[in-house]
Amino acid sequence: MSADVVVVGAGPAGSVAAAMLARAGLSVDVLERTHFPRFSIGESLLPQAMEWLDEAGLLQDVVEAGFQHKNGAIFRWGEKEESFDFRVKSTAGWGTTYQVQREKFDQILARGAERLGARFHFGQTVVAMRPDSAAPSLTVRDEEGVEREVTARFVLDASGFGRVLARLLDLETPTAFPDRMSIFTHVHDHIPHGLHDRNKIIITINPNNSEIWYWFIPLADGLTSIGVVGRPEHLAIYGENRDEQLRALVAESGLMNRLLVNATSARAVGEISGYACKVTSLTGNGYALLGNAGEFLDPVFSSGVTIALKSASLASKLVVRQLNGENPDWDAEFSRPLGRGIETFRAYVNGWYDGSLQKVIFNTPVDPNQIKAMITSVLAGYAWDNENPFVRQPTKYLNMIAELGG
Repeated sequence: MSADVVVVGAGPAGSVAAAMLARAGLSVDVLERTHFPRFSIGESLLPQAMEWLDEAGLLQDVVEAGFQHKNGAIFRWGEKEESFDFRVKSTAGWGTTYQVQREKFDQILARGAERLGARFHFGQTVVAMRPDSAAPSLTVRDEEGVEREVTARFVLDASGFGRVLARLLDLETPTAFPDRMSIFTHVHDHIPHGLHDRNKIIITINPNNSEIWYWFIPLADGLTSIGVVGRPEHLAIYGENRDEQLRALVAESGLMNRLLVNATSARAVGEISGYACKVTSLTGNGYALLGNAGEFLDPVFSSGVTIALKSASLASKLVVRQLNGENPDWDAEFSRPLGRGIETFRAYVNGWYDGSLQKVIFNTPVDPNQIKAMITSVLAGYAWDNENPFVRQPTKYLNMIAELGG
């Protein structure tokens, strides 16, 4: 047996889970297909995530890394603008976080987990999985094509968009979200000092199609991550290739375009499509799926890393108990609790695209400060706070406020 726990994937969920398990005294092997540092999208963290970084013993590593601080978000639609300060929320907890270069962030978390005792193996691809309640095993192929068998007492899949176990075990199921794609890049923004609050991201709605939206995420060292999200057929009319489409769409973005007037390219334009996913089950005999390996909704509220870290925290505690001879109820203690927050975010994603949340953001008609504080809590990642009615019954309250606002 190679380790008590094998973690597939060294992204945030994998490294945080590995750190938590190593701190609990278990032997942990992390298998990662790529080599670090490697580029990844998903740079805007939510304050709630800081709790789980702290729990894993990795918060100080992140604090000392020099990332761009983040305290909120600005939403724009034409010249309408609404700012959300994550420090002014109804839920207690962190109100600030970071906007991170993921190649640096992921490597910092991996090194931190390694410092705590986890072992990382890069250039390793999992090609087969045999579930077993006591000794699940994996077939792992290295970059020379040599295969080996790895057996553990438990396996956690944190492979993100690779969705390793979901694909190998035929767990994928259709998602209700329509097909969308994102086109993105990094730029040296050259924004004059004081022209924009770099502590806030900007989410902009396209003036001609409210289903198309943009992100603008200032990073450290004068970089900004920019991207656009929409249905492929809606983006295709803007040019013959992704570069043309991104340039043409940014030209329609208003403030974002004005902020980028002096920008120069820092990397090639990339794209991700078909990212929304769902599985029939997050757990099975000797394994569990974390974060994007199980379900991903949409990038609009930057919920991906938050859900990933929440899943790592929940699963790690149950793995420790199970390997200590207990019999935790994975459905009641992992899948359902995790799912409650996912359903909250799902309601907000649905509300964003059907227009109800956009109405709420730009026209909150009654008790605006109280309502805004509760919505801000969700936008800050506190999607598991059942004291908040916008968490407890998100669709009901969003629709109610949207109707009051006309």
